[in-house]
Amino acid sequence: MNETKNLISKLLLPENILLDIDSTSKKRVFERVGLLFENSHQIARSQVFESLFAREKLGSTGLGQGVAIPHGRVKNLREGIAAFVKTQHPIPFDAPDGLPVNLIFVLLVPERATDMHLQLLAELAQMFSDKAFREQLMNASEPDAIYQLFCNWQT
Repeated sequence: MNETKNLISKLLLPENILLDIDSTSKKRVFERVGLLFENSHQIARSQVFESLFAREKLGSTGLGQGVAIPHGRVKNLREGIAAFVKTQHPIPFDAPDGLPVNLIFVLLVPERATDMHLQLLAELAQMFSDKAFREQLMNASEPDAIYQLFCNWQT
């Protein structure tokens, strides 16, 4: 029986992994992810963009070490959805360590999100605090390889 080892691998679909896009700002990344979710999940790109930006206004979702986890709540969303973006060039993200980011995990949750939302964010923070995991993501050049890294990650 192939049991899922972590919460993130249940949410992240291989087709929601974007590599080396030409984005030079968090605004561009949010637009790109908005388009992705509009095409794959029928969520208006403007809704995705506004949700992510509303959360950024409260404080940067940059974690440091080149990682950001932008997240937001979306009305009428039935369950959480996720995307992973690895940009070709690091972009400014107001992270606490002042470093730009190029590993960006986007999480959208239902408007009335439960503890699951917090569990997902905690798991992501754990994953990305793992230096070896970050290095493997940086070195992976195929969406499937990145997907496998997320699926195989264990606490």
